[in-house]
Amino acid sequence: MSNSLLTKVKSLGLVSQIVIGIFLGCIIAVIAPDMAKSVSILGDLFVRGLKAVAPILVFVLVVSSIANQKLNSDAKLKPIVGLYLIGTLSAALVAVMMSFMFPTSLTLDLAGATATPPQGLQQVLTTLIFKIVDNPINALATGNFIGILAWGLGLGFALKHANETTKTTVHDIADSISALVRFVIKLAPIGIFGLVANTIATTGFTALAEYSQLVLVLVASMLIIALIINPIIVYLVTRTNPYPLVFTCLRESGITAFFTRSSAANIPVNMALCKKLDLHEDTYSVSIPLGATINMAGAAITITVLTLAAAHTLNINIDIGSAILLSVIASVSACGASGVAGGSLLLIPLACGLFGINNDIAMQVVAIGFIIGVIQDSAETALNSSTDVVFSAAASHHIEKSLQSDS
Repeated sequence: MSNSLLTKVKSLGLVSQIVIGIFLGCIIAVIAPDMAKSVSILGDLFVRGLKAVAPILVFVLVVSSIANQKLNSDAKLKPIVGLYLIGTLSAALVAVMMSFMFPTSLTLDLAGATATPPQGLQQVLTTLIFKIVDNPINALATGNFIGILAWGLGLGFALKHANETTKTTVHDIADSISALVRFVIKLAPIGIFGLVANTIATTGFTALAEYSQLVLVLVASMLIIALIINPIIVYLVTRTNPYPLVFTCLRESGITAFFTRSSAANIPVNMALCKKLDLHEDTYSVSIPLGATINMAGAAITITVLTLAAAHTLNINIDIGSAILLSVIASVSACGASGVAGGSLLLIPLACGLFGINNDIAMQVVAIGFIIGVIQDSAETALNSSTDVVFSAAASHHIEKSLQSDS
């Protein structure tokens, strides 16, 4: 009977398993608090696993994505790529605004953890520069994600001129590391069970209230982008009512992406929708796969909100200049978010590094991200994927209108 039950649980999706882990963690915390504290080792192991794989994952993914990038030289893609970048940066800025309006504190284990709050934008920039020029081996060993990103970009651009065999090897290495990450993430339900059980046994259900506020800030930010900012961008490009297009994309792309939780898996759905919208195949056949890689408004929101929640918890005051810099960093790093579920969460330590928040604290924030990922990751993917079609259609409309006026 127990083997049959275990088999059924294994057959469930990751989201369902995480929900079960949260539910069991709550039950253990209520009926057996001492046992709940003892199973905290499961959560600690999960956090340490994330801490181990995240640096090398970010490095190889950035190197591989840059080295193997094959952008169509056709100028028709430039407006779409421009909209992708504008949309992602706008999302990060909205996330900053929402985080300032509704600051969230998190329950974190700060014992032995260190955070060196920066004294204004100048110190943030100084820290950023010194982290960029860090030794690459030391950056990987110490989890200096900003240095890892810089070296990954540099090596990726250098390898763009390498032969195809080398590029293929780099791509295969990235796929192998991603497979290891997927294995660690498969352990998320067990780790979250330990984290939730220990947190509730220690602090009561106040932590869950914190998580609900965090989810509300995240989802509200994503709704603002989907229903206000994106339509404004589309209107400025097309000078037509944007909402029929926006609602069509949310209905036919966003809903499926919400449940698949993978922009890559939703590419066929988006391609079919573009065909239905009568877009030019030569354009959308490139812009949609490209959007699944670099159009990451939802990821930028997640990285920004969780980073600022960590800063607020540690009483780190963030000035406007530093917040804008965070938006840029979040936008750039979001473009490198991995294709696995929850991939954007592994980039949070990179943003936390701007404010002197060490990896011990940052990885606890990542673990909280997995707890709320039942909603966060689904909403994030729905926004990312539906926006791919929205901007592809808007730019295509603009291009066709320009060609007609020229003729």
